[in-house]
Amino acid sequence: MSAEYTADEMMTVAAARQLRDGAACFVGIGLPSTAANLARATHAPNLVLIYESGCLGAKPDRLPLSIGDGILADTADAVVSVPEVFNYWLQPGRIDVGFLGAAQLDRYGNINTTVIGGDYDDPKVRLPGAGGAPEIAASCGEVVVVVRQRLRTFIDRVDFVTSVGYGSGPGDRERLGLRGGGPRAVISDLGVLEPDPDTSELTLTRLHPGVTVDQARAATGWDLAVAEQLSTGEPPTARELAVLRALEATKKGARG
Repeated sequence: MSAEYTADEMMTVAAARQLRDGAACFVGIGLPSTAANLARATHAPNLVLIYESGCLGAKPDRLPLSIGDGILADTADAVVSVPEVFNYWLQPGRIDVGFLGAAQLDRYGNINTTVIGGDYDDPKVRLPGAGGAPEIAASCGEVVVVVRQRLRTFIDRVDFVTSVGYGSGPGDRERLGLRGGGPRAVISDLGVLEPDPDTSELTLTRLHPGVTVDQARAATGWDLAVAEQLSTGEPPTARELAVLRALEATKKGARG
């Protein structure tokens, strides 16, 4: 990775580029929120940011610290109840893309943010939980996952399915009655993975500059499939980096 930008910056820029202008995006806090706000501040000024707290069309001038951050309500086109966000906007399929993170991710794009190790009642680690992620994964037109690629994160089978990707393979989403299209892309700090059209298994389709296939495979807990037409993404532009770093600085300032 070039000294001019970090792996996390490349990942965030690559994730932001997935969002098209004018789309309605359901945003998770953390890396997804950073990428979505970067997209709105650069190539997608008409991106509609929707947060679980009921803020529709939020236009924060700094990165929110949580879904309850007042900057979201202050800058939103409308603030509605949480049930309305889910019952009227999300579940009927009115939101184009969901941006999610993950503690664990498996080869079929299933996400775990609930428990790691042991069983549900007595895990080794209890995570923050589901929040709105299961509904986002089920009902958005498509899902983009933003997560750092590590062996402990990219595992063959998640310890708990918090949010369904493609289940155990083709046909599972339809069998479960899930409205949305499922994960369109997984953006990591090493590259981009997309579901194979026949098997639904996540396949490495693009590497970030300076990253090798061996590095990506070494950071994956299953035998990572690699696309025949593997490409290399474009590095961040000077403007993308400047805007991203300015956003990150606002988050540090908000924390005091």
